[in-house]
Amino acid sequence: MSLATEGRALTDDELVSRFQATGDPQYFADLFARNRRLIYCSCRRFFAGNTLAEDAAQETFLRAYQAIGRFQGGNVAGWLMRIARNTCIDLWRKQRPERQEGNAIDPPEPITLEHRTEVNRAMDQVHEGMKSLSSEQRSCLEMKMDGYSYEETSERTGLPLGAVKSHLQNGRRMLWMRVQGILSQLP
Repeated sequence: MSLATEGRALTDDELVSRFQATGDPQYFADLFARNRRLIYCSCRRFFAGNTLAEDAAQETFLRAYQAIGRFQGGNVAGWLMRIARNTCIDLWRKQRPERQEGNAIDPPEPITLEHRTEVNRAMDQVHEGMKSLSSEQRSCLEMKMDGYSYEETSERTGLPLGAVKSHLQNGRRMLWMRVQGILSQLP
């Protein structure tokens, strides 16, 4: 049951001020229903789809419920998003491994000259493998490696979108067939 005035839905600001005045949980329930998808999607982006997103969204609304008495007006969705961001950061900090003083994470072993030489040789062979691809495959792969989207690659090369995807797939496959043995031997 959504609360409304004179046939129109209440704004977020009106829901908050009425909840603050009356304490009626239905006002907060309406605020939750209206903003839960926004908050969940924001948390999901933060955690890259991880199940922690659900926990963060629930925790966000719990914190908002506890702090709503201190809300003094403004952009309610922005206020909720700020709570969500802080909640996500807090949950992320709890999930990362603890660093104890004196027991810091071991630094990586130094890279030896032999390892660096092997990596450089492998990279040279990858570049040679790229040269053996068709010009369309090579240009599509290079643009993808530079961070261009399929659409941007299509626009810049003048190739149809389907052709870009096909050239990328075939180029990746051909390159992998040429260099997988080399890359698998790296330490």
